Amino acid sequence: MSATKIQSGFSFLEGPVWIADGGYLLMSDMAAGTGPNNVQPSTIRRFTPPSTFDTFVADAGSNGLALSPDAQQIIAATHDQRSVSAYRLSDQTRRTVAADYQGRAFNSPNDVTVRSDGVVYFTDPTFQRGNRPDQMSGRTSVFRVSGGQVSLVDDRLRQPNGIALSPDGSTLYVGAYSDNKIYKYVVRPDGSTGARSVFVNYLGGPDGVTIDCAGNVYWASGSDGLIHAFSPAGAQLGTIRSGGAGTTNVAFGGPDRQTLYITSGRTNDSGLYSVRLNVPGYPY
Repeated sequence: MSATKIQSGFSFLEGPVWIADGGYLLMSDMAAGTGPNNVQPSTIRRFTPPSTFDTFVADAGSNGLALSPDAQQIIAATHDQRSVSAYRLSDQTRRTVAADYQGRAFNSPNDVTVRSDGVVYFTDPTFQRGNRPDQMSGRTSVFRVSGGQVSLVDDRLRQPNGIALSPDGSTLYVGAYSDNKIYKYVVRPDGSTGARSVFVNYLGGPDGVTIDCAGNVYWASGSDGLIHAFSPAGAQLGTIRSGGAGTTNVAFGGPDRQTLYITSGRTNDSGLYSVRLNVPGYPY
């Protein structure tokens, strides 16, 4: 199966998320690093089907994006401040969700997922840290934010990247880019995590991810340009091809949630692609 290009020519698209109330897709567009710390500027762009693109938040500093449970805010992994932030959709005002862990700066928060009760989980690799000092003692980790408190989920992963929850919130999936593995964690009712196991031994560098209403998992692969679909049991269901190498992330959208949007392509010619599927995404 192949996706159709909507538009290319962007710097580096990431983190697509569908906003049902407005009928549009938001995504981060990251430029090349600048300044003495070599930090990548990022803009949140908006795509309104069928073909309109505009700037939603300039200088957002964001990578991965997720919708808050009340659908009023975007929760963003923001590498500009080495934090997790919330952008209010109505006026784009920004607040901090997670500033640090035990007083130490994160590396560069990359991707984020939010449980139905507002518990936030995010990955913290070094990809957008630039020249800023390492305060994590060489560790790249997964964190949880609950009630304003930041807790460590796991610091044994090499460059954790995409992250998603199962529809019922009981399983957390994390792609470890440099391990070439996708892990899953039991999530307890209070949001804390239990046992970790290998969900998929992956090929191609797992990047961003989304999940459909049946719990199937769609993982973007950085090196082979494919979206790999897996059942909740980890069986491969098939692949979707988009813009060649550099497929970064994926999200369901459209009025019926059956359009799969894919960000893919080479740096400075990154594009947005779409394909219709016969199953809606979650939430639906």
